[in-house]
Amino acid sequence: MLAKLSTRPSMRRCAVPCVAGLALLGAGLPATDGPGPGLARFYDQKVTWSACEGEDMPKDLQCGKVTVPLDYAEPGKGTLDLALARYRSTGKSRGSLLLNFGGPGGQGVGQLAMAGKDFMGLTNGYDVVGFDPRGVGRSSPVSCGNASDDPLDATDGNTGVADPQAVLEELRDAAAECTEHSGPVLPHIGTVNAARDLDVMRDALGDGKLNYLGFSYGSRLGAVYAAQFPDKVGRMVLDGVDTLTEPLSEQGVVTARGQQTALENFLAWCTEDIACPFGQNPREAREHVVQVVESLDRDPVPTDFGEAFSGQDFAGALTQGLYSRELWPSLQRAVAQLLEDGDTSRLEAFASGGVGRPPWRAAHGGLVDPQDVPLDNLQAALMAVNCADDPDRPAAEQVRRDLGRLRARYERASPVFGRYRLTQVLMCYGRPKGTDFIRDEVKDLDAPKMLLVGTRGDPATPYRWTVETAERLGSSAVVLDNRGEGHTGYGSSKCVHRKVDAFLLYGTLPPDGSSCGSDHDTE
Repeated sequence: MLAKLSTRPSMRRCAVPCVAGLALLGAGLPATDGPGPGLARFYDQKVTWSACEGEDMPKDLQCGKVTVPLDYAEPGKGTLDLALARYRSTGKSRGSLLLNFGGPGGQGVGQLAMAGKDFMGLTNGYDVVGFDPRGVGRSSPVSCGNASDDPLDATDGNTGVADPQAVLEELRDAAAECTEHSGPVLPHIGTVNAARDLDVMRDALGDGKLNYLGFSYGSRLGAVYAAQFPDKVGRMVLDGVDTLTEPLSEQGVVTARGQQTALENFLAWCTEDIACPFGQNPREAREHVVQVVESLDRDPVPTDFGEAFSGQDFAGALTQGLYSRELWPSLQRAVAQLLEDGDTSRLEAFASGGVGRPPWRAAHGGLVDPQDVPLDNLQAALMAVNCADDPDRPAAEQVRRDLGRLRARYERASPVFGRYRLTQVLMCYGRPKGTDFIRDEVKDLDAPKMLLVGTRGDPATPYRWTVETAERLGSSAVVLDNRGEGHTGYGSSKCVHRKVDAFLLYGTLPPDGSSCGSDHDTE
């Protein structure tokens, strides 16, 4: 889940999935005290920085890369390059502060380029660094081609219930297509390996401790890092805290329900405007959204890339646009452009975050050019990581038996987002079992104090996940209760922003359980 998705047309970023017969190696790695056998060469490197290429890149943003092993269990098997970008410190530097914007699948380099102004205060004490994790953006991006299209039949009408075996075959075919388009990184994707990459980055940047700000999924990544490298944790903030225990099937229901609430809030705001494309009646507007989804699923709209924009693409676009009230005006205009002109371009920017549709081809270790990042990379990486992190892989008999019940449950959670979320869960079928490290080992940390920010009105990561994760992490966790709305708090709450900066820059932690009021209450 991305903390905030920029949709500036001049730099629309690359915003499921896959795998049959792949082995997830290194899934149960213990806490790590040193580089380990064969890893010294990765820890000996230093980052070489230069101006970022691209006319839309800020002049003061620098780009670089680090090299990590493809497989930490066999470091000599191959390597991956990971893309980095930084804004240099303007004050006395404490070293680097790494940012993860969420997803999983969010590009750190592109997001830092576009949202850098939100983090300029932190350059008073840090080089602020964004990165594209393995499988994401320029860092050997995964792709599934058109693999997400056919499995939608599993959640459409009576198709899946009438012939579940056909659904299973479609899911296997989708897994094979993801494997074909993603290359060798796919078996080694997931948060356990991404956290080990973080430690290589930390060392390559010259830092003895990892200073880190992670949003949404980035909170999961930060927690896993703290469990693996507790003695390397510096000042760490987790904003929009993810669950460490709920299976993906439960996460999907929770997220669908939260996004339905966010949609209703958006429609209440939109219908106060005469220009709202859904009219001026909130109840009728909710019905109109459902009708648009159903209509586009029956008769998708052609796009400039020669592919169809379906109702599920529309749901995906709404998902991204609802994460922040700041995005609502842009979302309203994008929907109006579709309903009035049949133009999907603005909604595609929300749905994918991509630039163009490059030919699908597997990456083999080196960085790819920005224009060659597949349009589906955000969704492909999101599902690849989520499936790799979840040990509860559904068996064939379970899919056959529970498909109708699951579909009904997801539709009750949300008539707009239910099918979209259920499809993502089903597409883990055919993968090897995900890691149990996160659920079993990321708890009772012996690490320095870290700040966890939970937002009461968060549509993607409910506040109770912050409380549950804090209890699980133990005495290291300090909770800040943000009594506002939107996904994550740093970009939407002045109070949260101040308290996070005070901790990262000066080590000043708010009391555990303290709160920030909604900015809207003070306007």
